[in-house]
Amino acid sequence: MDKPITNRPAVDAEEILEGIREWVMIETPSHDGAAVNKLVDVVGDQMSVLDMRLERVPGRDGYGDVLMARTPWGGDGPGILVLSHLDTVHPIGTIENELPYRREGDKVFGPGIYDMKGGAYLAYYALRHIMREGRETPLPITFLYVPEEEIGSPTSREIIEREALKNKYVLVTEPARDGGRIVTARKGVGHYRIEVTGKPAHAGMRHQDGASAIREMARQILAVEALTDYDRDITTNVGLISGGTGTNVVPANCVAEAEARLPDPETADEICAKILGLTSTDQNVTVAVSGGMNRPPYRKSEAIAELFEHAKGLAKEIGFDLEEVPLTGGGSDGNFTAGLGVPTLDGLGVDGRGAHAHDEQLYFSSLEPRAALMIRLFETLR
Repeated sequence: MDKPITNRPAVDAEEILEGIREWVMIETPSHDGAAVNKLVDVVGDQMSVLDMRLERVPGRDGYGDVLMARTPWGGDGPGILVLSHLDTVHPIGTIENELPYRREGDKVFGPGIYDMKGGAYLAYYALRHIMREGRETPLPITFLYVPEEEIGSPTSREIIEREALKNKYVLVTEPARDGGRIVTARKGVGHYRIEVTGKPAHAGMRHQDGASAIREMARQILAVEALTDYDRDITTNVGLISGGTGTNVVPANCVAEAEARLPDPETADEICAKILGLTSTDQNVTVAVSGGMNRPPYRKSEAIAELFEHAKGLAKEIGFDLEEVPLTGGGSDGNFTAGLGVPTLDGLGVDGRGAHAHDEQLYFSSLEPRAALMIRLFETLR
């Protein structure tokens, strides 16, 4: 492990927070491509100041652009991919109403400040800190900012996987877990759409002529939810449902959307087959299920274990203990890169709590050590 440079400028947590604040003040809901692109513009300008080589891929299907920024050294050879997303789950107006930006002691609040603009900016700061000293990293670094991670990265997945395969390591700036722990394994995520078609009839005069799609959907929902098995780290959830035309009509149609969080490829194959194989319990009603795994399970490989031990040693050198979360239910773009076999460390962003909630916050005290860790990873990975 390389020895840290002595007499170097200190990491400035106040400067980091000011940069994070600028990014947080630009609201970026996933489905609003124009809003996300306002932040893409800012990040691109900041990367340009560092003489980074930029590539911007126009968004499609209403989503924002994908931004890549490569260090001016190292060419296109295998290096480090820093993977971040700029979108949030919070709608426009959240910062003016439910979740204004504010600082209360060690807690700093704002939409997306924890998940994950804090971590995304932290990595940018780490590179800038190194470049201010007139130095280069041993490996070239590519920063990849995607616009729609919160809804599964439907337009950026291909780019993520392509760039991951060009690199030796992937560092994901998703937020830390449970008091600063990083992520070395995540459950896979499956998304499913269940469509039930029945037969309409007057609910009062000819009820017997109808076949209720909603009644059948209720049975299907119970079947999906029954697949949850906490002992096996399996959770299933039906989160959206719509159907029917009126209370006086036997409903002919009903649609539900479900997801599954699954710990390994074998379990994913098993549960996915069961959900896709759902059949109607009523011969007068049809059930059609579509979908599948959106993010593959992210398992801790030997290479990931080695990468974690390296990061743990760097943290000890800095002055704190770095721990890992053995398995987390939340998915990220790190699922894609780890699924390809590229050594991936996730959860390298800021510590805090309240992701997606109206009390989303980062802990100011986490900024300096987390930035220092990112700097040392950039300096020592080879």
